[in-house]
Amino acid sequence: MLLLGQQADMNSERGVECTGALPAASDPDLVERARVARAALGDRAFILGHHYQRNEVIDFADVTGDSFKLAREAAARPDAEFILFCGVHFMAESADILTSDAQKVILPDLAAGCSMADMAEINQVEDAWDVLVDAGLGERTIPVTYMNSSAAIKAFTGRHGGTVCTSSNAEVALRWAFDQVGGLDGDGKVLFLPDQHLGRNTAVLKLGLSLEECVVFDPRRPGGGLTEQQIADARMILWRGHCSVHGRFSLQNVEDMRAAVPGVSIIAHPECRHEVIAASDFVGSTEHIIRTLEAAPAGSAWAIGTELNLVRRLAQAHPDKSVHYLDSTVCFCSTMNRIDLPHLVWAMESLLAGRVVNQIVVNEDDAHWARVALDQMLALPGV
Repeated sequence: MLLLGQQADMNSERGVECTGALPAASDPDLVERARVARAALGDRAFILGHHYQRNEVIDFADVTGDSFKLAREAAARPDAEFILFCGVHFMAESADILTSDAQKVILPDLAAGCSMADMAEINQVEDAWDVLVDAGLGERTIPVTYMNSSAAIKAFTGRHGGTVCTSSNAEVALRWAFDQVGGLDGDGKVLFLPDQHLGRNTAVLKLGLSLEECVVFDPRRPGGGLTEQQIADARMILWRGHCSVHGRFSLQNVEDMRAAVPGVSIIAHPECRHEVIAASDFVGSTEHIIRTLEAAPAGSAWAIGTELNLVRRLAQAHPDKSVHYLDSTVCFCSTMNRIDLPHLVWAMESLLAGRVVNQIVVNEDDAHWARVALDQMLALPGV
């Protein structure tokens, strides 16, 4: 990754050049410049802030939420000329897919990618599908991709009759997918992209599948590193991908926290490893974690297994509760943190000067098929 998105590295999928001069991060007038620019843009701009963003960015967001909520909020603002997405690349792509052609989606720093999304490249996924087709399993396999994936992967899913899911509706999406290939009692399969942990946790804890029925496809190894028999016996074919933040939490963290804070309740994001989820008291998406803390009684103690910016914000919002970070070390989402106040100010001031910077545009074919997959998700019960 490149410092503050500067310079160009064409071998990096996200680290491309952000043209223009950024305000210095230490500029004492930066907050005032942000206020002035935001006021001048008015209703022409709509600013979205993901829960994992820094407070300095969240302070200027019109709406905060998880990736799917923010994409839907963008689509619900057809009169906004500019959508400034303070999140990461795949989120801005989803917003571009769901908004009109007249709207422009801006990502303040093009180097704000997602390591999980980048673990599934379209050529790798197409090669994996060929492995399944060659094994005679193509017609009995439905792809399901997590929202945390590129537009190209969402489009692949749409082309092959699959759907998108979020951490909130993964169970519903997987049940739907299995119903397309004979149900949970049949022999159909789901190819789950790109987060193995969300797929495994949902399949085992919500659908009742066994760990042995979940296999991991490694795109860097021939045949995914699996034998034909392993693929034939599997119900869930999990992509070898993970979240660099949630993957850090360990069973030792859980045990240490219980020893240090008597009576603590542990709540973890389903992108965490299976042993962490199995040892937690509650599991849920960022929105679920927020709602759970809001409903918790005063004086209760909580350890939260998700990104540190959100945990700190929850601790500040609930001073009547004891809120702890589950990991023993500090771990922000490094790519999410690339969106900072200097980049946001630069993007807003550029728009006021008539320059559209860092616009995210998904090509027409990918946008069409990704929209098919997203629409299928929107049609699922309870979404």
